[in-house]
Amino acid sequence: MEDKSRQIIPKIYMLYQRYGIKSVTMDDVSQHLGISKKTLYESFADKEDLVKQVMMWDYDRKLDFFLKIGEKKLNAIEELFEVYKMIKEIYQDYNPSVEYDIRKYYPALFSHLRDIKRKRLYELSMKNLNKGKLEGLYRSDLNASLLARLHVFRVENIIESELFSIEELTSIKVFHEIFVYHLYGILSAEGRNFMADRHMKFSR
Repeated sequence: MEDKSRQIIPKIYMLYQRYGIKSVTMDDVSQHLGISKKTLYESFADKEDLVKQVMMWDYDRKLDFFLKIGEKKLNAIEELFEVYKMIKEIYQDYNPSVEYDIRKYYPALFSHLRDIKRKRLYELSMKNLNKGKLEGLYRSDLNASLLARLHVFRVENIIESELFSIEELTSIKVFHEIFVYHLYGILSAEGRNFMADRHMKFSR
């Protein structure tokens, strides 16, 4: 990615998060950035290319956050707490209309993003589950592969369900309950004792 693109993509991302993708034109982007459309098209072939680069930048940024958690030499439970805190921050600027617009108007990009997110989420879940088992903090009898796939399935399909409103899907309270449900389903007795000893709680 060119230096010029790196500088303006975060600003465009915030524009999409505020107004959605469909309603933001290339004219809107150039006006918001204070640059000409000619300059904008020097970095992006068209709106679809712009949307793709912005969404891939956002994916890479969030993935980097996850990978840095793994570099902190934490145990499996502590890693989950770090993930929880990070996702709470992500929720602060989350706009569900962005994902809706990508799904409807850029289906190829949506499928591409879904596939790479699915693969990475499965890998990260497997890594944490197996780590927790080795540390004795998670149940020794848990099926890591099955639980990792169930986790991916839950993340992908909760958005499709009509059982939840948009307000619920974007609510930190709902996310909190899902996370706690997952955690206490995988903890061993030693893991529960570790949390009690450290007075570890998920703050809403």
